[in-house]
Amino acid sequence: MLANIVTDLTNKLDEFSSNWWFLLVIFSIALLDSVIPVVPSETTVIIGGVAAGQGNQSIALVIFAGAFGAFLGDNLAYTIGDKFKGTVQRWAARKESRQDRLDSAGRQIRKRGGMLLITARFIPGGRTILTVSSGVTSQPRRWFVLWIALATTIWASYAGLLGYLFGQTFENNHTLAFWLAFATALSITGLIELVRWLRERRKHAAA
Repeated sequence: MLANIVTDLTNKLDEFSSNWWFLLVIFSIALLDSVIPVVPSETTVIIGGVAAGQGNQSIALVIFAGAFGAFLGDNLAYTIGDKFKGTVQRWAARKESRQDRLDSAGRQIRKRGGMLLITARFIPGGRTILTVSSGVTSQPRRWFVLWIALATTIWASYAGLLGYLFGQTFENNHTLAFWLAFATALSITGLIELVRWLRERRKHAAA
């Protein structure tokens, strides 16, 4: 039963992803996911990559649509944080623990810099928290834009090329290509999060 549902779903995605307007879907979901992390936008970029691997899309356009949508979305998240920073700061000032967390977020962003923005881009939900926090803690806008441009390009290239390579390898099996690419993406994201957790644990142990 579940296998039939999955097969029907991926067949539909195969049909949709072959249309030119699927690039608009990739762009829109990447933008919205930066602000409202409900459905991981990696999924649509991977599907677009699979379609490109099977000759139904341009991999360059798939990567561009994902990167540009994510870039605009991350900047929108920063703007939201910047616009409401007064409200957040007043809310944090009412309780010492809140103020400590807010101050800590600002220090971490300044200390770890752009690499933190790149790493967070691979963590659904985490990237939204960080981009909004960048606005709340008044990080320089130009600095933010430059690093986010790099982060979203790396992220979209990673997801799109995974789908593209698996799409070429399994040209006659869209379902297998998608699920293998998706599982690989999840594994890499999990590995990044595990390495980050181990490093933080080591720092706490040293302290």
